[in-house]
Amino acid sequence: MSDFVKVRLEDITVNFDKLRIPLSSSERADLKKIYPYFGAQGIIDYVHDYLFDGEYILVAEDGENLKSQKNNICNLVTGKFWVNNHAHILQTKQKNNIKYLYYLLNLIDFRPYITGSAQPKLTQDNLNSIELTIHDYQNQQKIAAVLSSLDSKIELNNKINAQLEAMAKMLYDYWFVQFDFPDSDGKPYKTSGGKMVWNDELKREIPDGWETVKMSEWIDIDKSGDWGKEEPEGNFIQKVICFRGADINGLNGLAELKPPARYILEKNAFKILKSHDLIIEISGGSPTQSTGRLAFITDATIKRFEHPLICSNFCKPVSMKNKKLLYNFVYYWNSLYDGGVFFGYEGKTSGIKNLLLDSFVSSYYTVVPDEKVVNQFYDIMENLQEKKQTALAENQTISELRDWLLPMLMNGQVRVS
Repeated sequence: MSDFVKVRLEDITVNFDKLRIPLSSSERADLKKIYPYFGAQGIIDYVHDYLFDGEYILVAEDGENLKSQKNNICNLVTGKFWVNNHAHILQTKQKNNIKYLYYLLNLIDFRPYITGSAQPKLTQDNLNSIELTIHDYQNQQKIAAVLSSLDSKIELNNKINAQLEAMAKMLYDYWFVQFDFPDSDGKPYKTSGGKMVWNDELKREIPDGWETVKMSEWIDIDKSGDWGKEEPEGNFIQKVICFRGADINGLNGLAELKPPARYILEKNAFKILKSHDLIIEISGGSPTQSTGRLAFITDATIKRFEHPLICSNFCKPVSMKNKKLLYNFVYYWNSLYDGGVFFGYEGKTSGIKNLLLDSFVSSYYTVVPDEKVVNQFYDIMENLQEKKQTALAENQTISELRDWLLPMLMNGQVRVS
C-alpha cells in the first residue's frame, strides 16, 4: 500500500543512551523529590534534577519485564526527567510522530531481539535493528490523535482520582491523627478543647473514651492466595481473575490494571475475594521498597470484572471483622508503609523478602475511634470510593477500546478519515 513504508527503528529515531546517568539509592536518599527517575520498568523514584526535557520513548534494556512481555517495556515520557542505564532513550527524527511510534512499539514482539535467559537484555544494536512497517506522516498524526485522545481521557480520570484520594488522606489525617473530627456541636474536637488522655501503647494522647487494640483484632487472616492453572485442566475449572503484587498499583488507580485470568480448583472457591477484603503484598519489594503494599476490594471493584477475584500466593487476602473500620485500617496501614515501618518486619526466603504479617499485626497497636465517628468517616469514604471506582471502570472500558483499535489502525484494517 502506498501509505506504508518498511524501515528499521534506527532509520526513524535518535538514541540518547550515552547521556544516561544512574544514581545509587544512597545518592537519591536525601534529594528533593521533584523530577521522576526512570528505570527499566518505569518510575522508580523522584530526584532533585533532570537530564532530559521534552518528549521521549523509553524502552527497557533489561529486567523482569522483558521476560514477561506484558507491561512497561515502552514508556512515553513528556517533560523533565532523569533516567538510569536500564532504559534506552529514543526520540523520533523529522516527519515521524513520536506518539505514533510509541503505540506501534507496543505491538512489537521484542523476544527475537532479546539475549540471555537468566538476565534478559535488549541491546542497542538489536533495538536499532527492529523492522517496522509505518504509515506516512499524515496518517501517523491522525492515528496518534485518535489513540492519544483515549489516553488523555484516562489521564484526566486519573487526575480526578488523585484529587479525591488526596482529599481522603487529608480527612483521615484531620480526624484520626490530629483528632479534629467533628464533636457533638460539629466543631473540631481537639482544637475546641476536647478532652485528651495519655495512651501508653501509642505513646501519645488520644481522645477520652477511645481505646487501643492490636491490629490483629481488626482482621481475620484465614484465607490464602492461589495461582491455579493458565488453562482449564482436570478439576481446575473455576475461572478467576488473579491479582498479583504487580497489580496493586492498578487496583489503587495508580496504573492500568490487567491482571491475568487463571483457573483454580472448585474446592478452593472459598479463596474468592469479597467486598471489603484487603490484599497485602507479602513477598517481593526491593532494597528501597518494602513489602506490605495494600489494596482493597469493594462491590464496585467486583462489578468491573466478568469473573470472581482472587490474589496470588505472593499476596495475602485479609477480611475485616468490622467492615465499617475498612478505611481506618487502610489509611493507617498506608501511613505506616509510607513511613518505612514494614522494613523492620521482613524476613528472607531464597533471596526474596517476605513480610512477617502475623508478627506485625499481633504486636502493633492502633486506636479504636468512637463508633459514631467511624460511621461518619466510612460514609464519606464510601462516597469518594464510588466516584473513584466509576472513573476506574470508565478507564478500563477506554483502555480496552484503545487496545482493540490499536492493531487495526496500525495494519490498515481501520482508517482515520
